[in-house]
Amino acid sequence: MTDLPPSTVYAAVVCAIAVLGLLWAERRGARAARAACKTIASTAFIAVALAAGALDTPYGQRVLLALALSWLGDVLLLARRSAVFLAGLGAFLLAHVVFAWAFAGWPLHGGGLLAGAVLMAGVGAVVLRLFWPRLKPLYRVAVPAYVMAIGVMCTLAIGAGAGAGSGAWWLPAAALAFAASDIAVARERFIGHAFANKAWGLPLYYAAQLVLAASGAWRA
Repeated sequence: MTDLPPSTVYAAVVCAIAVLGLLWAERRGARAARAACKTIASTAFIAVALAAGALDTPYGQRVLLALALSWLGDVLLLARRSAVFLAGLGAFLLAHVVFAWAFAGWPLHGGGLLAGAVLMAGVGAVVLRLFWPRLKPLYRVAVPAYVMAIGVMCTLAIGAGAGAGSGAWWLPAAALAFAASDIAVARERFIGHAFANKAWGLPLYYAAQLVLAASGAWRA
């Protein structure tokens, strides 16, 4: 890994503060503050990627594109209407695909790929079984496609982490944290509104995005 420039730390701190504000806004039901804090937090992980030199390498450029799609998904998910939520889901699906594309450029470990594929197949099956009865017809194509994209992304992250050696454990950890945060979003949308979903899902999501944003410097 290379040392990160101070500007990445500053942007990460802004993100962390905005996430705290976002959690407060979610708890209080403050919609305007929620929108502002979420936009600031998501913009901050874009800033981290740029400060880490994302534009300097093909890997970094792919990560930056994935983060931009995540930013778009975050903004779209601020709305509660099904059509807009579905558009946000599409943006995040593309983000997972682009992250997978980025990870595919790492040296991949065959055993890691196999372990990742088995793990994510099992997780995907459990998630679909849990949410399937609650899905409207509109989502019975979108959600399985989304789960598949997450599975491929995490499998490649695990293979890349194993291929790069023990020092790259942070890559699969970030990908898996991103995937876990998606479960919180799904619980909120398809099972029921609860602050608990946000309390663990949002910190996981933003921590994962910050690590992935900084990874451009480590992969330079």
